[in-house]
Amino acid sequence: MTDTEAGTGVFPLGRSCPFDPPKEYEVLRAEQPITRASLRTGGHTWVLTSHELVRQLLADSRLTAYRPPGALRVQDPDQLPPPEKIPLVALDPPEHTVHRRMVTNEFTVKRIRGMRPFIQQVVDECIDAMLADGRRSADLFTALAVPVPSQVICELLGVPYADRERFLHIADVLVDGVSTEQEVASAIGELREFLAELVAAKAQAPEQDLLSRLIVRYQEADAYNPEQVISTAQVLLNAGHETTTSMIGLGTLALLDNPDQLAAFKADPSLAPQLVEELLRFLTIADTVSFRTATADLEIGGVSVQRGDAILPLSAAANRDPAVYENPDTLDIRRSARKHIAFGYGIHQCLGQNLARMELEIVFTTLFARIPGLRLDAPLDGLPYKSDGMIYGVTKVPVAW
Repeated sequence: MTDTEAGTGVFPLGRSCPFDPPKEYEVLRAEQPITRASLRTGGHTWVLTSHELVRQLLADSRLTAYRPPGALRVQDPDQLPPPEKIPLVALDPPEHTVHRRMVTNEFTVKRIRGMRPFIQQVVDECIDAMLADGRRSADLFTALAVPVPSQVICELLGVPYADRERFLHIADVLVDGVSTEQEVASAIGELREFLAELVAAKAQAPEQDLLSRLIVRYQEADAYNPEQVISTAQVLLNAGHETTTSMIGLGTLALLDNPDQLAAFKADPSLAPQLVEELLRFLTIADTVSFRTATADLEIGGVSVQRGDAILPLSAAANRDPAVYENPDTLDIRRSARKHIAFGYGIHQCLGQNLARMELEIVFTTLFARIPGLRLDAPLDGLPYKSDGMIYGVTKVPVAW
């Protein structure tokens, strides 16, 4: 079947609505839940749009999670880099199993709960600054969405206070939708240099933070490789910072755009956990991050996939599947949305999901309790949305109260 016959267009597709995935997803899910399509970067991919098929694929061990850096590109399974050159999120077993075990204990529910007082303090301080001097408006993106995840990841990784301004500047460039390619490349290089210095210092004098404990575990296992720890730290920054920043910005907009849901939340703040799960499902900002390549011939949904074929499971399409969610295009904070795959599925499911959930719960609960009259201060459609990377988001959220 040709791409024209499939009616797919070239992937990844852009969004035409701030909150909804491309309309083509709905058509494909109903008519061709697995279909062949072109990639913007050249070559072809299988596109999956049903909840069942996406979960089935992400649990299949006959796929590699590795993809070349940058935009989605077809990968030859015979030309994978050596494991030591691959970041944790793109590693395959058995190496993935070994390295993930080293860091899993850092993200247990119990350990993350211990960070609640710090996260609450950060959120309160950000909102204090928003309200200072009798101000009645702010850009919520720069005032809250960026600094909360930035400061939390600094605390988690053990970035010294004296170095946090430099670290946060780098992080700001990476999430800023107007940063040029050159600025982003420069920031990534500076980040690697910063993390290398940080890891070297902690290897000499370990402290009570994630990076120090990770280094000690590798040393005790006689498997310490600074590059591996640096790579893991970079993954944690990218996964735990940019995604949560985007969710705070878009989540606030979605609630302001659905006043009935916001009113229900204000009336019953105990709905916070359900609200967060529903926002994660409804927005699904990391739609295409689970790009895969088949390392063996397999069958998906009655279709034969050949070794070396690229496969693109679309999480946003899966999370709007009417076979799983009633009225999936409606934001409903009272629904049970726990089956969503906004954090992925299978062995590569997001390590930091417990932390992200806690940050989002605290942010939304505190924000609307302290500023109940919060409103959007600009047309929703006119805001700058970031849809040219792996993470969808908004880069400005003008609000008033």
